[in-house]
Amino acid sequence: MRIYNYLTRIYKVLPFSLFIFIFLFLVPNLHANENDVDAEKKFDAGTTIMEHVVDAHEWHILTIGDKHVSIPLPIILLHENKLHVFSSSRFHHGESTYKGFAIHKKNGIKDEIIKVDENGERNENASFVDFSITKNVLTLFMSVIVLCWLLLSAARSYKKNGHGSPKGAARIVEPLLLFVRDDIIKPSIGPKYEKFLPYLLTLFFFILFNNLFGLIPFFPGGANLTGNISVTFVLAFFTLIITNVSGNKHYWKHVFNTPGVPWWLKFPLPLMPIVELVGLITKPVVLMIRLFANITAGHIITLGFISLIFILGEISVAVGYGVSVASIIFYIFMGLLELLVAFIQAYVFTLLSSIYIGMAVEEHPEEENSITEIH
Repeated sequence: MRIYNYLTRIYKVLPFSLFIFIFLFLVPNLHANENDVDAEKKFDAGTTIMEHVVDAHEWHILTIGDKHVSIPLPIILLHENKLHVFSSSRFHHGESTYKGFAIHKKNGIKDEIIKVDENGERNENASFVDFSITKNVLTLFMSVIVLCWLLLSAARSYKKNGHGSPKGAARIVEPLLLFVRDDIIKPSIGPKYEKFLPYLLTLFFFILFNNLFGLIPFFPGGANLTGNISVTFVLAFFTLIITNVSGNKHYWKHVFNTPGVPWWLKFPLPLMPIVELVGLITKPVVLMIRLFANITAGHIITLGFISLIFILGEISVAVGYGVSVASIIFYIFMGLLELLVAFIQAYVFTLLSSIYIGMAVEEHPEEENSITEIH
């Protein structure tokens, strides 16, 4: 059995030293500040939901009255060849500036660090590079560390106990690993599947773990990492690069000189090659949008059910209490559905990536070239 080799090959090059440095730097510094909130202000469901879905420079834990308890995250900025490193607590929830920088709510929702002048106005001409550790970045580091611990623990278990009955973490990892290998990757790619196992297994476990991690309604869970378009873009981009770099001559011939297609669709106007080239881009784009949309929609719907309690509660306290029962039931139902979606989305992303790679490396018999052209 090669499970131990698969697990160690996946994570042997991960930069553990970087993670240790980050977590030494991110010692939780809980703070609670007074916030001038209008008691008569109505509950804004849209803003509340989007603030939970989008990324942020601090990790909000809870609100008690007018006090917000949150974990500040490090702000790392490179401006005029000078590195600025400080805590996001210096901004006091966006109410203060620090070292000429401030947090601005982009479109009233998303945190954005801006450079300000002496009058506190935004300096449009200033440029800087933002390396800040946001909520999603911190979640990324935490998920990678937990995944490394889980999978390497399973690998050590196999090394210690041999190939008998799995023990410890191996009991969780083995069924999933064998399912992905034997039912997704191997049938989709064929004999050359082992070359792509490290990437595809990493892809599956990363998406699955972060999908599940995002369903935990309290710290350290709850971040919408796989519902972030930047994260899904990177995953889809990796699939695009690996697919096209691994493509053989038959794959590229199918793109530029598709067999069985009339010549007048290839010359003088290369219509079919254009269609095929566009298809190379749209496939990973579909991967990116599908994962992003499904995970984000799930978070919005579940938060929407909870928001109904507060919206109707402003109309009547009795109505608020009455609808809370139905809202919580629907919330639990959506939570169970989201558990299923978490597995389905990891499965679909890995399956389609495997199919794309399999199409790129598939060997075709030479007689395929003799297909009769359509006239």
